[in-house]
Amino acid sequence: MKEAETFAGFSVLEPQWPAPRTVRAAFTLRGGGVSVGPYASLNLGAHVGDEAAAVAENRRLLRARLKLPREPEWVEQVHGTVVLDLEAPAGAPVADAVIARRCGQVCVVQVADCLPVLLGSVRGDAVAVAHAGWRGLAGGVLEATVAQLAIDPRELLAWLGPAIGPQHFEVGGEVRAAFLAHDVAATSAFTANDRGRWQCDLRALARQRLYAAGVEAVYSVDSCTYSDPARFFSYRRDGRCGRMAALIWLE
Repeated sequence: MKEAETFAGFSVLEPQWPAPRTVRAAFTLRGGGVSVGPYASLNLGAHVGDEAAAVAENRRLLRARLKLPREPEWVEQVHGTVVLDLEAPAGAPVADAVIARRCGQVCVVQVADCLPVLLGSVRGDAVAVAHAGWRGLAGGVLEATVAQLAIDPRELLAWLGPAIGPQHFEVGGEVRAAFLAHDVAATSAFTANDRGRWQCDLRALARQRLYAAGVEAVYSVDSCTYSDPARFFSYRRDGRCGRMAALIWLE
């Protein structure tokens, strides 16, 4: 995991993966913005109750400090499996994954416990990002993204970013059943607890899904959003909170 300071108080995580130079990517931490209260301070979510002016300024700071070629394509996320290809964008799209094939197009998803998954081709000619909470994972958002990229999966790199860790992500039996109905190998991603429920490992589930889809080169960080309030927003920990962003683009 590489942490790159760009300005005082503003830092991002950069994937440690063998992507070509044309592929740029970053995951924002919560510091370095202007939001206050539960949204302090780099909240990038416009749908969580924060002041609109603060969110706009945080997004401006993001563009400036990462030197983004243009405004990212902010989508309305619904924990689904729709993939937006920026070759044919629609206004205010509803999607949980975004694909870009041209320089200057910026893909982004927002998270505050769900797993962000970045994808890039080894040739450096296509990138994508997916919002993978348990519903999206179970529904097949990663498989849908890989399929829509239309690239040999063996020529794709994947990076799994910060998300809620299994020690803090407790789910009911219906969540486990949804994954086991797809693949019994998902059993290994669930550990029974003493409350009759299950501790769920989102990264393990994502790895299984990516491997099954043919993506062999999968990299990740182990950072848990719930357990590190100084750096990460966490919806399950705090309820009302900001959102971080996972971004990827070609240059």
